[in-house]
Amino acid sequence: MAGALNCATLQAMKAYRAAILRFAADHSAVYEIDGLLVVAADASGRQRVEAVGPWRELAPRYAHLKIEHFPGRIIAPGFIDMHIHYPQVDVIGSPADGLLPWLENYTFPQESRFSDPAHAAEVARFFIDELLRNGVTTALTFATSHPGSVNALFEEAQHRQLRLITGKCLMDRNSPDGVRDETEQSLIDTEALIQRWHGQDRLGYAITPRFAPSCSDAQLRGAGALAAQYPDVWVQSHVAENREEIAWVRSLYPAARSYLAVYEQFGLLRPRSVYAHCIHFDDDDRALMRSSGAAAAISPTSNLFLGSGFFDYAGADRFGFAYGLASDVGGGTSFSPFHTMLAAYYVGREGQTKTGLSLKPQQLWWQHTAGAAQALGLAGVVGNLQPGCEADFVVLNPSATPLLARKTAQANSLDELLFAMIVLGDDRLVEKTVISQASEVA
Repeated sequence: MAGALNCATLQAMKAYRAAILRFAADHSAVYEIDGLLVVAADASGRQRVEAVGPWRELAPRYAHLKIEHFPGRIIAPGFIDMHIHYPQVDVIGSPADGLLPWLENYTFPQESRFSDPAHAAEVARFFIDELLRNGVTTALTFATSHPGSVNALFEEAQHRQLRLITGKCLMDRNSPDGVRDETEQSLIDTEALIQRWHGQDRLGYAITPRFAPSCSDAQLRGAGALAAQYPDVWVQSHVAENREEIAWVRSLYPAARSYLAVYEQFGLLRPRSVYAHCIHFDDDDRALMRSSGAAAAISPTSNLFLGSGFFDYAGADRFGFAYGLASDVGGGTSFSPFHTMLAAYYVGREGQTKTGLSLKPQQLWWQHTAGAAQALGLAGVVGNLQPGCEADFVVLNPSATPLLARKTAQANSLDELLFAMIVLGDDRLVEKTVISQASEVA
């Protein structure tokens, strides 16, 4: 019996040798030029980090394991996308004068197609392929107002064993035929989807008012009641993205102190609530984010593409509310975390104080991994490679292109290496994506 147990234990453990990047509690990067990552299955069969550190220190302890060696490669935490729209895969790269015309002319017509289950299933497969090809192993994503769009994405994510959070869009007013839902039925559908999917395998549900103008008071009130009834589900929406949108909200809610305060009055600001954009905030809004435990999803490629404005990093840090990075496809212009991190760097340089804010490479990378996990309430679960974390990681090839190889070969520090990959990297840099439960995508 003991021999059988030992054999099972060996089969349930895997070890990988490469350079390894992970993050300490103070957000700084920990980098082993020659490291070992050991993962082991827990009681549910999910792979978690058992040990990580220098090869020379750990190799004797794990000499009995077969080592998968990636010379010249870097193992890093899988990326987390805090805000993305799976139904907008075919909207990406569509020209528009701004947010509201873009929604009317491109987004809503595409989303109306998700009433067809076959279309939803096909897009869900493509969407998850793109996430994994770009090294994204956790995503908080919008579906459409059609319950079938939620089922299609959850089914595909469950099949791939991906950690994914999504929810049905709530939008019972100021929305065109084909995407507008009915108030009472939308809340019934939301609760049924929570009960079916939330907590199944690696899946989580997000109560999803599209944005305040698309939801009646009754629908927002019902969403808030569900958020109180199911405190471990997520809430996601948009806020303070575009000045025309903000003026629209002011006309709909003239008594509200601000756009963000509208969500507060309906019980939709709490831990595990994530609001995309958060650009046009004042200090009262920032204090409300901090006191409520809500987090911001920063979407720099989308904000630059639609001309919405710049996220105020200095203001967020001054008040200490949580945030992380997001692609916001299809307003965002790329699934690539490297493109998103580079755009965030531009935002810091161009959109802050008179002197600009130079975001450090380690901070940018943290925002798309461990920092995003913390903002989602998943610190210590994903987004890092410390012991106990789920074993979601990417294998990066810093020589993936001739220019990248030339630049990374000259790096004299970790910051120079990370920044070269941020500036010059894309999906070619991601050689392999590995997700927990030992599922692998080449």
